Amino acid sequence: MTLPAATTAATTPAAIAAASRHAVPPLTVAAIDSMLEYLVAHWHEVEPTHAEEGLGGTICDLHRFNFLLWHEEDIARSPDVTDARIAQVKRAIDRYNQARNDCIEKVDDWLIEELGRRGIAAADEAPAATETPGAAIDRLSILQLRRFHMREQIDRTDATAEHREKAASRMVVLDMQRDHLTTAIGRLLAEVFAGQRPLRVFRQMKMYNDPSMNPYLYKAGKRTAA
Repeated sequence: MTLPAATTAATTPAAIAAASRHAVPPLTVAAIDSMLEYLVAHWHEVEPTHAEEGLGGTICDLHRFNFLLWHEEDIARSPDVTDARIAQVKRAIDRYNQARNDCIEKVDDWLIEELGRRGIAAADEAPAATETPGAAIDRLSILQLRRFHMREQIDRTDATAEHREKAASRMVVLDMQRDHLTTAIGRLLAEVFAGQRPLRVFRQMKMYNDPSMNPYLYKAGKRTAA
């Protein structure tokens, strides 16, 4: 039997399968989660670098800055470091945090460009999510860092049993949060690539590192020039 001409092109099994593949996000949340978890452990053994490209590379850049931030903040809280060292750490934290926020935006920029390449656009009235994929992946990156270091506390041989039990109970919560967050990210990406939600980059507009926006920086510049 011949299908009606109006439905042949759009509703054949091949067309439906092609449309389904067209709406698949470029990376699954499971792949992103596994990559972040692996890199946290790997980077504790080697310098934090990567060779990924495309969306995966941008996510790895974001993850690297979170990794560097985490360890600089550990140093900043040590009672043994000098004031001069604290000042160095604070400036490093500012740099890494600015780079981290830039990477969040770059993840979303990459996804928007990919939507454009595929010709996917949500309807004007489609509801936007309160959080972008880049911001959610940033939360997952930090969560994987927290899970790694909580596991270290569970495995500490110099800690009391009470301490290890406390860490283990917190790990249960972190694992639950991981499940909830990966499910939410997967759903958000699926909805965005199905054209059900728009994706708009949330520009951070950080001012503290901008010498033309931070009053302490531009006033200092004027004093130096004078």
